[in-house]
Amino acid sequence: MTFDFQRRKYSLRGRGSASNPANRFDSQRVEAFDDGWHAPVEDKPVLKTEISEESPRSFITYNRSPDLPFDRSINPYRGCEHGCIYCFARPSHAFLGLSAGLDFETRLIARKGAAVLLEKELCHPKYKVETIALGTNTDPYQPIEKKYEITRSCLKVFKKLKHPVAIVTRGSLVERDIDILSDLARDDLTRVGISVTTLDADLARKLEPRAPSPKRRLLMIKRLSEAGIPVRVMASPLIPGLSDHEMEAILAAGKDAGAESASWIMLRLPREVSDLFQDWLDRHAPDRKNRVLGHLRDMHNGALYSSEWFKRMRGQGALADMMERRFQLSIKRLGLVQKVKKLRTNLFCPPAPKGRQLEFF
Repeated sequence: MTFDFQRRKYSLRGRGSASNPANRFDSQRVEAFDDGWHAPVEDKPVLKTEISEESPRSFITYNRSPDLPFDRSINPYRGCEHGCIYCFARPSHAFLGLSAGLDFETRLIARKGAAVLLEKELCHPKYKVETIALGTNTDPYQPIEKKYEITRSCLKVFKKLKHPVAIVTRGSLVERDIDILSDLARDDLTRVGISVTTLDADLARKLEPRAPSPKRRLLMIKRLSEAGIPVRVMASPLIPGLSDHEMEAILAAGKDAGAESASWIMLRLPREVSDLFQDWLDRHAPDRKNRVLGHLRDMHNGALYSSEWFKRMRGQGALADMMERRFQLSIKRLGLVQKVKKLRTNLFCPPAPKGRQLEFF
């Protein structure tokens, strides 16, 4: 059961969502209303982040999605304090009995012991090596990583076993791990994707209230690339009618900062994200709402979102085709690449199982 009124006594400054919609699996829902008994509170306390811990029984997640460039991934945390209002991962919080709204930003779960479990799974006799994607659901370098260092512990495992790992983040804490990442990069075992949604600092602050500023993310690209780590600038997600006009500028800024490759993704509004984003438009860009939603419907046959493979990331139709042409022209002009070579898998060296006789020949 979701009690939305519990959030109303707090200031939501620095949060992407302004509500805590009911969990779609809840059988009951309680909504707040003003009965006139309580006087308004002038100075509301800021809604603080709550962190709990779990000990996962398995860590590597496998997928068979044909439109993804990886078949396995790991996520050190559930929920994400960056608070990006458009985050497609928000609905995953429902499986924890929590809301995709404020709960996703404020009720986080750290998966302690994940690195030990990761090494165990990688060393299993039946494991077959392929690149693991790190940070596909929630950001591995969100603020709580500074305390828990789960991501860094996992990187140490990848380095020890010489296993390839591809990272996606917008968290500046990634710079802390340049020492490990540069070692992995020397053996073609890693690359990092930095997501840049907009270059407009004011818009970014509203869309991604606790993520680093666009300027700071470009500095991340610069510092990683100077350390010899391959970096991809990700113009993701682009919001039609709001930020899509920035595609060329984002790619150019990424290239100037040292990015070698680039990609783009259109805004996705699965499940609860649709209502949350529409509410965000009402609060921050009411004059753009009809235009943004109209463009999305044009790209999804009248719906705001389609989960169909090969179309969910980009949409279809004239606008989607134009965006792709703009992207291809831009990366050609800038000297960026879209397809990068695969990370090496032939260096993987798990330890021999205990009790196994040494091989002399």
